Amino acid sequence: MANQNKPSHVENRFKLASSRRQQVLVYAVLVFGAFLSLIPFVWMISTSLMSLGEALGVAFFPSELHFENYVEAWQRARFSEYFVNSIWITGITLLGEVTFSVLAAYAFARIKFPGRDFLFGILLSTMMIPAMVNIIPNFLTVTWLGRIGPIKWINNWPALTIPFMGNVFSIFMLRQFFAQIPDELYDSAQIDGAGHLRFLWKIALPLTKAPLMVIIVLSFIGTWNALAWPMLVTNTPDWRPISVGLMNFVDEAGQSINLTMAGAFITIIPILILYFFTQKQFTESIARSGLKG
Repeated sequence: MANQNKPSHVENRFKLASSRRQQVLVYAVLVFGAFLSLIPFVWMISTSLMSLGEALGVAFFPSELHFENYVEAWQRARFSEYFVNSIWITGITLLGEVTFSVLAAYAFARIKFPGRDFLFGILLSTMMIPAMVNIIPNFLTVTWLGRIGPIKWINNWPALTIPFMGNVFSIFMLRQFFAQIPDELYDSAQIDGAGHLRFLWKIALPLTKAPLMVIIVLSFIGTWNALAWPMLVTNTPDWRPISVGLMNFVDEAGQSINLTMAGAFITIIPILILYFFTQKQFTESIARSGLKG
């Protein structure tokens, strides 16, 4: 019996050693990838603390810390004004996108109506259209709406927010989660006299907190960092976002790279804060939805 168990024991030790080697390899790859991802971030912070001469050179770390770069960047880029604009634009866009995405996703997932699957397929097909292709049609649309409607669109918040309230990816993601809710829950809610809106508010939404956090984070990042569209639909600083402020560091003499990096770090602080508070729900939703890269 002892001789018969010996090969099994050796085999188990071999499998354990092989599993450990695989874990070490996986962790090594992850650490290496994290290191490569952090290099641009560290370089940005390091450059933001350099003088202009050092920033234009080959040094990776500053010989002397210039924290005054952040003060100069804030004042020179008019961040105090653009920062408020970005908060308003992002807040309005998030509110509209979450509202319309939730309602549209629930309708596609839980309400049966003629042509539902066909319409959803057409909606998904629009995701294959490059974003830059839509810029001219969207610009012509907001210009036309500004001419015929009572509200001014160009150089105003409607042009910066309303075109992005119908996000196809957000509708698709929420629809997948709504479709996974058991029908028995809706049947029980109907017995208690609940309709679709009450079921959505009381039962469906609390079960989809994780994907909602993902949508909020991704939409926040996209809206906060938007540059091409705000530059197209605004020609005054009244409603321009904080990303446009980074253009103020480019002049006839060239780009002040140290101030640009200081301004860039200022602009990503709200994104880092938001992700810090939502990272648990964000990673949970990514794992549950199968969107891992």
